[in-house]
Amino acid sequence: MTSVEKRSKPSKPPSKSAAVSLSYADAGVDIERGDALIDDIKKIVKSTHRPEVLAGVGGFGALVTIPKKYKQPVLVSGTDGVGTKLRLGIDSGRVEGLGQDLVAMCVNDVLVNGAEPLFFLDYYATGKLDNRVAAAVIKGIAHGCKLAGCALVGGETAEMPGMYQHGDFDLAGFCVAVAEKKKLIDGTKITKGDVLIALPSSGPHSNGYSLIRKILEVSRAAHGDKLAKGTLIEALMQPTSIYVKPVLKLLEAGIPLRGMAHITGGGITGNLTRMFPKQLTAVVDMDSWKRPEVFSWLQAQGNVMEDEMRRVFNCGVGFVLVVPRVKADETLALLKAQKIRGWMLGEVVPGDAEHVHYA
Repeated sequence: MTSVEKRSKPSKPPSKSAAVSLSYADAGVDIERGDALIDDIKKIVKSTHRPEVLAGVGGFGALVTIPKKYKQPVLVSGTDGVGTKLRLGIDSGRVEGLGQDLVAMCVNDVLVNGAEPLFFLDYYATGKLDNRVAAAVIKGIAHGCKLAGCALVGGETAEMPGMYQHGDFDLAGFCVAVAEKKKLIDGTKITKGDVLIALPSSGPHSNGYSLIRKILEVSRAAHGDKLAKGTLIEALMQPTSIYVKPVLKLLEAGIPLRGMAHITGGGITGNLTRMFPKQLTAVVDMDSWKRPEVFSWLQAQGNVMEDEMRRVFNCGVGFVLVVPRVKADETLALLKAQKIRGWMLGEVVPGDAEHVHYA
């Protein structure tokens, strides 16, 4: 799970007149530190494994079989990062939740197709490996995988001197999910009169952080550093919610989910439009939920226009389901039984699929 090379020993010591013998460590790469990180996280990684995992961390490739319950399995893949939330996490010293963010951004995307996340891989790159920071991030990845029910089967930890500033690192994630071919959800069954059910976000999740950081910069200039600490930074660094298990339970219960949207980059406006047939659109009831305080703070401090808020942020709506109106109450009851506070967000009407209407 790390890009290290075994150090070779010279066949004989260099002569006094020879040039100084350089090692990988002299170039800034510590193989032993990378090996120690692998040893630290092996048990955590193994705790995420499913019965389908044949071989995971340690080999050149992970081996995973398809669950036997699928008759015509279709593999659904996704990849993503955490965006500039990384910058805020590094600068504030709050990196623990970034691993869950990484998993969530991938598994929530593949879930939209009705697919069950099967396994996950990560890529962690840094200039100088800090095992404490790396282990905290990878533990967060493992926790996210447990929440999603998928196995963390491997990854890459790359130490690359000269590529990153001191203390910086980057993350990428890769997820493979599986779905029954006949049960794939693609939005084509959405019809006029269906309703939208919203699942709450835990905060801004992992989107819009370039704007968030700009707002923080402006706010600091006007008010000092106080607004960037305490409850505000905690709200901004809340890990992204993972919706896999509650949504899969709805499908197992026979709820006919006709469409789903993960509210990520593009906000409510950009992501709802992605699931509708051309002749249909959504009417969103803006009075159906109370916007979390963190979004009100961002809007006020940045003087952000309402259209921009809806286009950039989830505004408290993390995931949206489309169900027949007659199944709305049952869907909400099943979500409540799983301690998910869902609500009726709006309805499907005839119109241009590229535009969302707000009421």
